[in-house]
Amino acid sequence: MQFLLAFIVVVPLLGAVAALLPAPPGLKGRNPDQAVLRHGVTVTGVILIAAIVLALGFDHDHPSKMQATTDISWIPALDVRIHLGIDGISLPLLVLTALLTFLCALYSYFKLQHERLTPRAAGPSPKAFVALILVLESGTLATFAVLDLLLFFLAFEMVLIPMYFLIARWGGAQKQAAAWKFILYTLLGSVVMLLGLLLIGLKSGTFDMVALATDNGRGLTSSVQVIAVLAIGIGLAVKTPMWPLHSWLPDAHTAAPTVGSVLLAGVMLKMGTYGFVRILLPIAPDGMHTFAPYLAAFAVAGIIYGSLACLALARPGAKGDLKRLIAYSSVGHMGFVLLGIASMTPTGVNGALFANIAHGLITGLLFFLVGAVKDRYGTADLDTLAGATGAALYGRAPRLGGLLAFAAVASLGLPGLAGFWGEMLALFGAFDPAEGLNRAAFLTFMSIAAFGTLLTAAYLLIVVRRVCMGAKREEPHPIADVQSYEFAAWTPLAALTVLAGLWPAVLLGLTDPAVQKLLAGGKS
Repeated sequence: MQFLLAFIVVVPLLGAVAALLPAPPGLKGRNPDQAVLRHGVTVTGVILIAAIVLALGFDHDHPSKMQATTDISWIPALDVRIHLGIDGISLPLLVLTALLTFLCALYSYFKLQHERLTPRAAGPSPKAFVALILVLESGTLATFAVLDLLLFFLAFEMVLIPMYFLIARWGGAQKQAAAWKFILYTLLGSVVMLLGLLLIGLKSGTFDMVALATDNGRGLTSSVQVIAVLAIGIGLAVKTPMWPLHSWLPDAHTAAPTVGSVLLAGVMLKMGTYGFVRILLPIAPDGMHTFAPYLAAFAVAGIIYGSLACLALARPGAKGDLKRLIAYSSVGHMGFVLLGIASMTPTGVNGALFANIAHGLITGLLFFLVGAVKDRYGTADLDTLAGATGAALYGRAPRLGGLLAFAAVASLGLPGLAGFWGEMLALFGAFDPAEGLNRAAFLTFMSIAAFGTLLTAAYLLIVVRRVCMGAKREEPHPIADVQSYEFAAWTPLAALTVLAGLWPAVLLGLTDPAVQKLLAGGKS
């Protein structure tokens, strides 16, 4: 098990290199596009199997302990080490990343059987597409696995370039502008974050995240912690994204291809919130305590802003794009994650981690479904879909309409589904925040966030009514219902959404001991 984690991180990179190599002589005469996409399915499938084996071999009796560790000296002068490891906090995110990337590769391969990924003259071959997906997977997996601050930064930045090209080369309208906005926002935030990471490493004498978490900020003055939290927090908040640093997200999602949106929402947004939990909470607790009320205020502002933006896009005549609406909904959902983290309590942080996984499953499914709607109708514009020739999915494609309604009610936090527990625990954390935080202020934040859940239900039910309902009509060109390859890609996400909602103890049993240790300064 010791080297399995390193295998999971490195193999996608090797697979990306292999995807770019010329086809072997034995493959001449075969469809090269199918061959390279099949290669992507194979590599991501191997990584998913390895992640499942890692999860099965994980010591579930001691989830707070770092396991499957690798620790090799890399830059001795700076004491930078190739230090990898997982605990109950990072393991679910690792498996989620492997699952979503495999489903995206599988979806892309079978979609090619029905229609080409991109016209031959309009963009590069699928070789580049598969290579970018694999590099993106490697960077995301590394972010959740590394235990060195500088390696965390490198992995954090590694995902930017592949996502930029996925948007810029395979995206839709305004793709170049959206890609540039994405890269500029995230790079500028990362520059500030690097300064904060260097400040911590140089002042404490180490970049090792485990040693720093065990020290629990005792080797850093309060002023250093405040500066570090401000600098690192800005970079993490851009990636999360936190209001008002969110404006790159709707444009990126609207322009991105379906699998790009799935990976962006399902795993990349989790990197920012993971950094808050893994780095700032244990390493700079005094600085986090200072900024916690402000973080909570921005979080609830994002919840309300995201919901109101979605309501505005959902109303008739707004010309709202469904992908843009889901992107704004992510701003609100990430607000609940940040509110749980800002409470600095085990309940709130566990809720934040649960909401992270739930959002990855549900929003990944939503983007798959909206991509399918766009493929069938040629548009994701809500007014067009609900117009005189409306979508009426319940009558025209009942399985697609049913899945879209299921994903919507899961996203609004219906009890019994995954979206409920994370938001509820985050609200409980805000109800009784950590000692020293202003309880009256957090009760206000909790009340505002609770009102945000009502707004969330309102806009999602409006979307379901406008897209799924309507009179069934005779159509000259019937709309295809869910295809077998789509069913294969979407069913695992729907099933896990139900499983996590009905049996939350599986995930909370992993995260809670690790969170308790993290907040206690590395002491079990």
